[in-house]
Amino acid sequence: MPYARALHALARERNQVDVVGRELASLAELLEQAPEVNTFFAQPWVPAPAKRAVALELASRLDVSALTRDFLGLVARRGRANYLQKMAEIFQDLVDADVGRVRAKVRTAVALTEADREALRQRLGRALHGKQVELEETVDNGLLGGFVVEVGTYIVDGSLDGQLAHLRARLAGG
Repeated sequence: MPYARALHALARERNQVDVVGRELASLAELLEQAPEVNTFFAQPWVPAPAKRAVALELASRLDVSALTRDFLGLVARRGRANYLQKMAEIFQDLVDADVGRVRAKVRTAVALTEADREALRQRLGRALHGKQVELEETVDNGLLGGFVVEVGTYIVDGSLDGQLAHLRARLAGG
């Protein structure tokens, strides 16, 4: 998304990457908790000045930097404010790429112990050419056992469900 890339470039130029990243994360969290705000931004009949005013009010309430405030105003004026959560996600991906970090979404049947977490981080880091791995864990009661890891388009299915499906396919195929 060009808006997130442009903001990232400006934030890097101004040495504000961490600040802007935190502010966008707070904004994305707010939008997740208040979906009616996103719905407001998505309405085509709401005039751009009204959307910009709401975006600037959000910026004021969150006490964000001038760069983030101006970004929110621009995005709202251009009718793209309903994509702010995605922009925040892309911004974070760009920051992660800068520092050699990836985020792995991990679904497990039971909560991981700290030792399991560290072992998984290490193995994924090696598999991903030495990148630092941040785990975003979710316990999925639907899994019979094991785990499923997603890093971008890279998926590792170490779940019992996946192993059973693989076995079933092999038996069906002869």
